[in-house]
Amino acid sequence: MKRNRLGRRGGLPRDAEQLLWLANGLADSSSRAEDHFWDLRLAAAVDNLLSAEDEDTLTTALDHLSTASVHAYDELADMIESRAEGALKSNDQQDVLLIAVPVMAWSRYRIPASPITAAVMANLRVQLKAHVLANGVKLALADFLFSPDQLPQGYCATADLATHIGRAAENDSDLHIKTDNLPETAQFLSDNRYLLGAVIVPKGAPIFRWQEEDCTRDQALEQWRAQGGACIAPLLTGCAFDVVLPDAYFAASREADKMSRPYSIQASVAFLSTTLDAPAANLRAVVAPFFERQVEEFRIGFTLRGQNDVVHGVVWPLLGAEDESVETLGQIETTLRACGISDILVLDNEFPMEYCDDCGAPMYPSPEGEAVHAELPEEQAEQMPKHLH
Repeated sequence: MKRNRLGRRGGLPRDAEQLLWLANGLADSSSRAEDHFWDLRLAAAVDNLLSAEDEDTLTTALDHLSTASVHAYDELADMIESRAEGALKSNDQQDVLLIAVPVMAWSRYRIPASPITAAVMANLRVQLKAHVLANGVKLALADFLFSPDQLPQGYCATADLATHIGRAAENDSDLHIKTDNLPETAQFLSDNRYLLGAVIVPKGAPIFRWQEEDCTRDQALEQWRAQGGACIAPLLTGCAFDVVLPDAYFAASREADKMSRPYSIQASVAFLSTTLDAPAANLRAVVAPFFERQVEEFRIGFTLRGQNDVVHGVVWPLLGAEDESVETLGQIETTLRACGISDILVLDNEFPMEYCDDCGAPMYPSPEGEAVHAELPEEQAEQMPKHLH
């Protein structure tokens, strides 16, 4: 059903109203010709707001559409992301794209977020061009391995970074990152790290290997895992890790968020098995939903089998349109069983989103139906990061 044009009674800024009108027009379009009309105007409006660093108008329009029209919301979100990661200046001659190279890692020690040496950068460039990027792509990499806390915060900051790395890509060279103002990195047992870059190709040319006839995404990932993983290993000393297929910045980040959920469970089981000298079969998992106005995430508390003390916990956030469905619980249970845990207790009651007042760590469900702090035995806790994830 078509959505009526919004009036100004809601008090939305004029620029936000313009975005709503254009996004709804694109959502209701019935032909490619009409799509082109709305695309051009929506892209221009988004570019103006990104250039003006008007993050508030972009988020206001998205917030409004998230409840008013899911289809129009998707159209606007796709446009904002594509213009931000496209460095705002894709023209008739070339396409620019910000890319992310995610890595999932876990360690008993600190997971590095640090500058990358020239030798490692050179190896990464070779492997990315050989196995991930299409023939003839110009590439720039940022010489820093980013933690999630250090990624651009918001669409405008993403567009600014894409512009800077895109300029380096014009010369097929890399970008030096000044680390003085980068935020501190929160430490978790398992976490993601990101290598960022930008590519430039002639307008309409393939960007990735799977756009060429002799390669698929699965083949590219297999080759990247084998060859690229070896290049990444020097950056993650003392860590176990797995790679995610490099892709456009927002798509790769979402895929990393999705894949990191089962990876966090796998890492936790491996950690507990070695730290507590307890095979997976001797562990129990307690799963429960946690909510604010609605269920936001599931949290999994781990205990030794037959005991009630929660020794570790994992958060499984709901992403996108996911909800507390049987399917989501099924994914969690399947992951736990694949790790060797058969003693799984699923609690029906919903818990509020509680965190420790002292350290900020999430509270996890216990077999007794309470939200508690996860506490390793003292001798093992001294060797661990402050927060468990």
